Amino acid sequence: MNSFFEWLQTSALGVAVSEVWFPYLESIHVIALALVFGTIVIVDTRLIGWTSRHLRFTYLSERLLPWTWGAFIVAVLTGSALFTSNPEGYAGNGPFVTKMLLLLLAGLNMLYFHKVTYREVAAWDAGEPPRAARLAGMSSLAIWVLIVTLGRWIGFTI
Repeated sequence: MNSFFEWLQTSALGVAVSEVWFPYLESIHVIALALVFGTIVIVDTRLIGWTSRHLRFTYLSERLLPWTWGAFIVAVLTGSALFTSNPEGYAGNGPFVTKMLLLLLAGLNMLYFHKVTYREVAAWDAGEPPRAARLAGMSSLAIWVLIVTLGRWIGFTI
């Protein structure tokens, strides 16, 4: 794995990111993550029942999730480029590894919600979400707070 990381860091992309593009990519990454987090907070707090109770859940999610996904793609692309600047450093960094694992957990939480809980959305769309939906929202919110916290922590530990 070290030879791959060495190749990646010395590639044209890794060198360009390290020497020139890092602060720009990091800025874009943080803005994209803020948009991801902000839209997820709006959706999750609706699921939990804290906000936007007057709006149907489907109305809210249909309008916000395209923004979430667009920003998430930008965050993944910029984060991947940032990784090329110091792959061994990131791969051996506890907060980074934990953040990656939490991103996987966030994806699994979302997948379960959409494949199981969301199937009954017509029954609760305009009203109080069921316990499973509230739990999904609380889990998602907690996971994303940790992801953002760890992302910030990475900057102090690399």
